[in-house]
Amino acid sequence: MPYSKSSKAVSIWLFIGCVMVLIQILIGGITRLTGSGLSITEWEIIKGTLPPQNEVEWQIAFDKYKLFAKKQYESIHIEMNMTEFKRIYFWEYFHRLWARLMGFVFAIPFFYFLIRKKINSVIIRRLCIVIFLASLSATFGWLMVASGLSDDKRTWVNAYNLLIHLILATSLFSYLLYTYYQYAFDSMKERIELIDRGIFKLIGVVLIIQLGFGALMAGMKAALVFPYPLILVKWSLFQEIWNTSPAMQWAHWNDYEPNPNVKLIVQIVHRVTAYLLFFGSIWFFFVNRVKMFIVPSYLIYFIVLLLQVCLGILTVTYSKGQIPIILGVLHQFIAFILLASYLWILYSSKKRR
Repeated sequence: MPYSKSSKAVSIWLFIGCVMVLIQILIGGITRLTGSGLSITEWEIIKGTLPPQNEVEWQIAFDKYKLFAKKQYESIHIEMNMTEFKRIYFWEYFHRLWARLMGFVFAIPFFYFLIRKKINSVIIRRLCIVIFLASLSATFGWLMVASGLSDDKRTWVNAYNLLIHLILATSLFSYLLYTYYQYAFDSMKERIELIDRGIFKLIGVVLIIQLGFGALMAGMKAALVFPYPLILVKWSLFQEIWNTSPAMQWAHWNDYEPNPNVKLIVQIVHRVTAYLLFFGSIWFFFVNRVKMFIVPSYLIYFIVLLLQVCLGILTVTYSKGQIPIILGVLHQFIAFILLASYLWILYSSKKRR
């Protein structure tokens, strides 16, 4: 029996997978913003499917949190009661439970469609890479948490580990989404003509860098250092950093929690990269102005980009004392919608002759 060219069931399954990965990323964002990431101190793939079942087990889990996440507990949760602990436990538990659910939703239909020959060899290879990226992201997610539990000098998980975890999750989402595009729209005949597709790929690189610095912003709580829509930084700050010895510079970046200058630099780079992305996209749309107002994907991308800039400004502005959860999650959500719209233009376009 030959492989079918396309299947509505497979397309729906791939789309559901993309949505589930995106939801997982957003749950991870809530987990981070609520300070819940270190609440579960063990990685139990089977046993960890169920939360503590009685007050004795809850007390054991709470005591382990106090012991292994000592810095975080003593710094911000010293007066936490059991009800409050259950609240932060819920988000980390939900994050892990959703990951398990994704495994079932992906694996069972995958083998079914494989046996029924609903997917061709190209898609099979891509889905094997998806499985690898998902496993890698899950494993590194635990290593990230474990590093936070083993380091009694950090209040939160290491920002650089968070960066790697988000990059892996972003790679998973992007690769699965592009696989969905390839499968569901393999017969597309009408394609957008771009004057220079290479420039658009460069914009994609800037977008990925922007997402990476967004992870560092989140991991370092950098928005709290300078919660204002415009940055006016004294030149003396950069002179101070420049004149510092390389060893001391590395020490500051390694131990960033007590060093606001490091967080401020991350925030500046994140904002500058946002400007590059925004104005670079405007310039690109101007070059392709003939198509801009008649191609829906162009307009969607630009509207989402504009919304993302506004959300970024609002998130920083209201990050006084703590990062607002709703704005932080929305900012992350729109970032991935922007990535999805970018990937669609990349998939559905061709270089103009």
